[in-house]
Amino acid sequence: MILDRFRVTDRVAVVTGAGRGIGRASALALAEAGADVAVAARRRDDLEAVVAEIERRGRRGLAVPCDVNAGEQLDALVEQTLAAFGRIDVVVNNAGGTPPTPMLQLTDEAFEAAFHFNVTSALRLSRKAIPSMLAGDGGAIVNVSSALAHMVESGFVAYGTAKAALSHLTRLMAAEFAPRVRVNALAVGATVTDALSPFLAAGDLQKQMEALTPMARLGTPEDIACAVLYLASPAAGWVTGKVFEIDGGTVDSNWPIRIPGD
Repeated sequence: MILDRFRVTDRVAVVTGAGRGIGRASALALAEAGADVAVAARRRDDLEAVVAEIERRGRRGLAVPCDVNAGEQLDALVEQTLAAFGRIDVVVNNAGGTPPTPMLQLTDEAFEAAFHFNVTSALRLSRKAIPSMLAGDGGAIVNVSSALAHMVESGFVAYGTAKAALSHLTRLMAAEFAPRVRVNALAVGATVTDALSPFLAAGDLQKQMEALTPMARLGTPEDIACAVLYLASPAAGWVTGKVFEIDGGTVDSNWPIRIPGD
């Protein structure tokens, strides 16, 4: 059955930024498709709520409070997952993000922090998890990048540059670990999450953004989770080194607020 290729039965996944939004939706999608899931984020209460949802789907969940900016906590995330489940087959590097800042107000420290949060953390977690994949049946890594990795918009020098680096890191990792470990990324467009919601609450911004989106709506976490599941599953068994654009059909930025340059 073709639908069986979208299942990840008895696989073990690690998802960062999994307390809410895209990470939460991805963790639940993987659990529905048969995986046991270790979920990582800063807030334990959010993680425990996600684990309860995973268990309601008949799979095992593991809550690991983790700040992905702290390398030793990422190492502990992998170690606790292996201790609990014995293997790692899928990693979803979802945690990341940087608020818009005009370039002339952007400090070196803030720029480097954006790179560390969005790129170095994904590199470290992947590097720690890949040996388990290579020791087993192989695996899949999904990096959550952004449409701003290839689109241009004022105020996103730090975020866009970091996500562009994450997208190319994906291609380079894929080349190094094929065919045992597949590595792909999602260039995610405007999606209604806790990060975007404060902006949407102001005026008619959401309507403006929807008008600039060919699909006439913003994304949902579940839209992104469907793509995560595909890339993590055997259905994408001949796909690696690719950056999938999940963005409602946008070609240019649909962010209508111009961030001043000075």
